[in-house]
Amino acid sequence: MKTRSGLLVICLGLAACQGTNPYVASSNPIPPAPPQAANTFDRSAYPAPPRDYGRYRSWAWLDGRLPPGTSWADSAQVAEAVSNALDQRGLRPLHDNRPADLFVSADLRLETRLRQVQDDYGYYGGYGGYNRYGYGPGYGMYGSVPVVRTYQEQVVVVQVDMYDAQSGQPVWSSSAETSRRSTQSQQADAIREAVEKAMSAYPPS
Repeated sequence: MKTRSGLLVICLGLAACQGTNPYVASSNPIPPAPPQAANTFDRSAYPAPPRDYGRYRSWAWLDGRLPPGTSWADSAQVAEAVSNALDQRGLRPLHDNRPADLFVSADLRLETRLRQVQDDYGYYGGYGGYNRYGYGPGYGMYGSVPVVRTYQEQVVVVQVDMYDAQSGQPVWSSSAETSRRSTQSQQADAIREAVEKAMSAYPPS
């Protein structure tokens, strides 16, 4: 009896498998592309080509403005330092109405940094001692005592930015800092040093 029941269930299952499938695949046709698609170029789908920095030969100040000065360095000092650094890299300033290849802006400011130094003072340890044979060499630990000091230092920070004159897009930016100096001549050296550090990576390789 159990065997017949099992065969009946199998037969019913096979009959159900041979029935029609209630699920029918269907799809809608793909709509046609808009007319403007043939003339549209998706730049985001392609990587940007490498920038040719060799084609930049001339420059002018962005919006015709010199770098702002500070209470201890005037605008002309900063402008001269930036102009000299650009000249060393083959970029010539334009003083007429011809279009420049690059627009340049520069900014100089003073910032405060916290510095830490570690000094090692003195030593500690053991000398001789008594043992069962009398007084003799002992054992001990020797070393220095580290002392960490924190102090403030003012630094000169220079920021240089370059923009493509045709597209207006930023093409290069860098900043650097150096310690502030005391005398006027030393301040000029500090500005030149910070500008040269900032421009050291131009043009990028």
